Amino acid sequence: MTTKDSSNVLSELAGSDPEHFTTRPVIMGSHGMVTSGHYLGSRIGLHILENGGNAVDAGVAMGFALAVLEPYIYGIGGEVPILIYLAEEKRVVSLSGQGPAPRNATIEWFKKQGIDTIPGDGLLAAAVPDAVSTWITALSRFGTMSLSQVLEPAVDLAGQGFPMFERLRAALQKSSGHFREAWPSSSAAYIPEGRIPDSGENYVQADLAGMFRKLLDAEAREKKRGREEALQAARDVFYRGEIAETILKFVRENRLPDSTGRRNAGLLVKEDLRDYATRIEEPVTASYRGFDVYKCGPWCQGPVFLQQLKLLEGYDLPSMGHNSPEYIHLLIEVAKLAFADREAFYGDPDFVDVPLDVLLSGEYAKERRKLIDPERASLEMRPGKGPFSPPVEREGGADIHRGDTTHLDAVDRWGNMIAATPSGGWFRSSPVIEGLGFPLGTRMQMFYLDPDHANSLQPGKRPRTTLTPSLVMRDGRPFMVFGTPGGDQQDQWTLQFFINCVDFGMDMQLAVDVPTFHSSHFPASFYPHSAQAGTLSVESRIPGETIAALERMGHTVIVAGEWSHGRVLGIRYDADRGVMHGVASPRLETGYAMGW
Repeated sequence: MTTKDSSNVLSELAGSDPEHFTTRPVIMGSHGMVTSGHYLGSRIGLHILENGGNAVDAGVAMGFALAVLEPYIYGIGGEVPILIYLAEEKRVVSLSGQGPAPRNATIEWFKKQGIDTIPGDGLLAAAVPDAVSTWITALSRFGTMSLSQVLEPAVDLAGQGFPMFERLRAALQKSSGHFREAWPSSSAAYIPEGRIPDSGENYVQADLAGMFRKLLDAEAREKKRGREEALQAARDVFYRGEIAETILKFVRENRLPDSTGRRNAGLLVKEDLRDYATRIEEPVTASYRGFDVYKCGPWCQGPVFLQQLKLLEGYDLPSMGHNSPEYIHLLIEVAKLAFADREAFYGDPDFVDVPLDVLLSGEYAKERRKLIDPERASLEMRPGKGPFSPPVEREGGADIHRGDTTHLDAVDRWGNMIAATPSGGWFRSSPVIEGLGFPLGTRMQMFYLDPDHANSLQPGKRPRTTLTPSLVMRDGRPFMVFGTPGGDQQDQWTLQFFINCVDFGMDMQLAVDVPTFHSSHFPASFYPHSAQAGTLSVESRIPGETIAALERMGHTVIVAGEWSHGRVLGIRYDADRGVMHGVASPRLETGYAMGW
């Protein structure tokens, strides 16, 4: 078949020009819509909606399920920032799904050990595990179902198994040698019979199923006292009961190798788990062309999305042409300015004053725009305070953690919306806790051991996470939820998706399918905080002549795979018609939108 013949076929299939052919249809429904990083997780969320649950119930069910289905990018020992729109109350809330540093984790302690940068693996980088607390808090405060209703599907996936898929199998193969040599508990949990199942073969995680059943047993014992009391009992068994004791014993008694070149135990103690509670907070918001965009606070990188929007508000983006050299250059230079402010200002607001009222103001954006040269790439970090200087380049790629996260969304028939970005506790960065079937996270690696840095380590402080769900309102009504994995790139890829929809009027699926790009100019959040000054990564579907033009502007362009940047998932709610539109990027293969 000739290229022309192929184009004609695509035109017929797409019902439009081949340029507008999309990898998947936009899924539409009027009763409920879900997206998640794995198709089985999405089916579970849809099942919850079909059985009368609301968007939060569906989100929590998917969140537990994804911890079973995608252990290479998210585990139940990790964390999960969440945004929720409550239709009845007409308000947006943020759940601070990030555990803090242990009380024994101090800059002085690390310096005494001769450690200058917190490692990205092992037990030493473990903050307080958050996900169980945040999922149960969301369910208790904003859901309608019992824990057994939303957790049983995950128990079934772990205990009865699910078909092995190629991406999980490849991740297990990549880590299997390290498991056997350094982390035998991980080998026992993830390769229980000494071999990795083939794709399509049933895969069981018995210890994880057993841990989940302990939560359900605790709920059942206290059921007579009421729903909230039963949910609190399930949470308590993890943070104050038998599971907590097992976690602490493992962290205390095992000194295991990490990237410091030594064997280290963890720093968590009983009080860290006992005193932890998920917080419900006011989100941060900014307006953009008639839309109100919500993000979690500056304990995550979320406000950087809003700073980019405020800068872009001063430009006519469609006139530049989508993904033209001029357009890509502008978005990259805008990202450099916003992320320079992230490095200078962002941190846990309980410990550092983050001047969001200034950073998100129109006047500040107007002044910052003056720094953008429309014809030349900047090679400096230019924050809103302090001197300008080139970023410090270190060994280690800025993209090494780009796949270590998942995402989910749900919208129900009442107009409730949830966007959650679970991550951490993935199996290649920390050993499995023996008998529980999951590892802890390593989010403390995001701290700096510089007391003057906004994101410096302090006991009880939340590390500035990269996890950043998005929620959008329009005229006071629910409009959109979306997110992606991708570390520091999350708020660059989702920004492009949002602009594709809002400024360019794209079909939502086309908006996730078109090629993307990102900057790695600024220090990475992950160990070892490497930066690649002036570096711009583009998917190879960006035309060669565009790449050449960007290089003439001074960008160092890295050409990545055709479909290699993230996995944006999203749902739009048409409040006038009561219709939901769900999409999932084909990148990373397993994400799906489902609705009816």
